[in-house]
Amino acid sequence: MSDKKTTGIWKVISASSMGTMIEWYDFYIFGSLAVVLSTKFFPTDNPTAAFLSTLATFAAGFVVRPFGALFFGRLGDLIGRKYTFMVTLMLMGGATFVIGCIPSYETIGFAAPILVLILRLLQGLALGGEYGGAATYVAEHAPAGQKGYWTSWIQTTATVGLFISLMVILITKASLSKEAFDEWGWRVPFWVSILMVYVSYLIRKNMHESPAFAKTKAEGKTSTNPLKESFGNKFNLKFVLLALFGATMGQGVVWYTGQFYAMNFLKTVQSIDSSQVDMLLGVALILGTPFFVFFGWLSDKWGRKSIMMAGMLLAILLYRPIYRAMYNSTDLTKKTEIVAQTKVVPSIKEVDATKMDSIYTTTKAYTDGTTVEEIKTIHFEAGKVMVDDKGKDKIETKVTKMINNSDRWFLIFMVFIQVIFVTMVYGPIAAFLVEMFPVKIRYTSMSLPYHVGNGIFGGLLPAISTYFVTNAKEAGDVEFYLEGLWYPIGIAAVCFVIGMIYIDRKINTLHD
Repeated sequence: MSDKKTTGIWKVISASSMGTMIEWYDFYIFGSLAVVLSTKFFPTDNPTAAFLSTLATFAAGFVVRPFGALFFGRLGDLIGRKYTFMVTLMLMGGATFVIGCIPSYETIGFAAPILVLILRLLQGLALGGEYGGAATYVAEHAPAGQKGYWTSWIQTTATVGLFISLMVILITKASLSKEAFDEWGWRVPFWVSILMVYVSYLIRKNMHESPAFAKTKAEGKTSTNPLKESFGNKFNLKFVLLALFGATMGQGVVWYTGQFYAMNFLKTVQSIDSSQVDMLLGVALILGTPFFVFFGWLSDKWGRKSIMMAGMLLAILLYRPIYRAMYNSTDLTKKTEIVAQTKVVPSIKEVDATKMDSIYTTTKAYTDGTTVEEIKTIHFEAGKVMVDDKGKDKIETKVTKMINNSDRWFLIFMVFIQVIFVTMVYGPIAAFLVEMFPVKIRYTSMSLPYHVGNGIFGGLLPAISTYFVTNAKEAGDVEFYLEGLWYPIGIAAVCFVIGMIYIDRKINTLHD
């Protein structure tokens, strides 16, 4: 490959990757701040319901991604790749910025969650058109036999976007007091995105159309009805369904388990301090991200199927042992408390003329260096303890753990292993999808299975898994924390079986 061609494709990758990375950053901020946002945009009288509602709103953005794939995929096959993902970039950036400006639930009531939901839907539509355009654009610039390597650079953008969102949140938290961040500082990461989007826009507007699409358009061979040719043609529809049920469905759940489910598990089930979770997750992502490129490159040599299927199988077999080990590493019943250092500080907070909160803040230290803050809040009305809708006393207990270095590095390793599974299934997927479909309907055909697999099967994972965990905990299940894993394990297992039986190696060169 000549230096001139290499330089040219690096320019393409840089422009495509930066825009896609920023869109993922925009999309991930909401998930990274889910715990905080649940207290801002939803009623706070039931924290668990508020958190589940936040995850459901987060999932809504994923659910509409297939519609964005259809709408923008059609535009991309009709007018071109470049102009389509210019529109998706601006739509995503604008929606993210506005989320950072919405008043809280306390200020405008139910209008707050409704507005957030609408903007999340717009984000989902935009992202539905972004990935297919970027992946197709890069693949159509890549030489034959190297699509896995070059498109794998696009695959890193989702993880890099998540990493940058975590770093921006950490920097913002470090720059402000805890009270200031909780009051208004959480909005800063949303506002910052508009500057990043503007820079990406300046870079993207100077890009040229992909040579494969330009050639097809010049020859008058572009599709007049991409939707009909993609899904109304039985031969092509067969490959769309195979891409979904034999690859992207399993890839989607493995991806979101290794990143979002791991993050929510650490914060909500293990109750580890949010900043510590962001830091350890960031380290694991930095260590794992180069493997996207490695497995993309390897898929050019060994084929896409073997690597993706191996990643799914490892995830199916190892998820439960991994999460059991993660939970046990910070289980306080297995640690020795230094009783002499335990402190309890009571306080009273007046809510209004008839309501008040009695708050007990307990700090504990353990011999291995772990420290714990437990805040127990008892709600009173007219001098009596309030009751919830189940007739139980309205008492909330929030536990926050600061873990020691040994536990922190162990958890980094556990998350890193999951990121490796992600890189195996996700690194080759762009090249795999591009090669399945002809140029004239490629954007539309590959976008739908990708976004159904990731947007619906993957995007629903945090909400469904958290629901399973919550129900199991209320039912008294000792290993309640593992119940949420049955969803990704089940979906990945079905996908693995279908992929092993029906995916043929010839797909690698079908439209190369």
